[in-house]
Amino acid sequence: MSPRAEIVLRDVHDVPVPSLWPLAPGWWAMLALLAAIGLALALWRWQKHRRLQRANALFDHALAQATTPAQRLQAMSDLLRRAARRQRADADTLTGEAWLSFLDAGLTDQPFTTAGGALIESGLYTPNLTAESVAELEVVARQRFVSWMSAR
Repeated sequence: MSPRAEIVLRDVHDVPVPSLWPLAPGWWAMLALLAAIGLALALWRWQKHRRLQRANALFDHALAQATTPAQRLQAMSDLLRRAARRQRADADTLTGEAWLSFLDAGLTDQPFTTAGGALIESGLYTPNLTAESVAELEVVARQRFVSWMSAR
């Protein structure tokens, strides 16, 4: 056996912990992607809100110009037919039960065929048209108009 050389041992030092800043390029890409998605969602919500506002303003403006219950009913009918064209090209030519069924399509409570919503079809020919019945119909007609006009 040969004589062993004395080995000098030293303390093991810990490696410094990597710092959190500056971030690695992958994290920068992830942050940029999240910012772009957040911006796109905010823009989409803002546009949806603007469409709702415009539809409500259009409905209010048309009804503000009508003074009698019959004129208000006619204005609501015109607005609904205009909005219906956005859903189906020939929807504004529907009459009678077909028109009321089209207005109710997608609604759970069927307000146009089962409730006082049928007034939208025959109300102009009713001799005793009251402002109260038109006001009740206005709520349903506004909801349907705004939902159709704000949809993409």
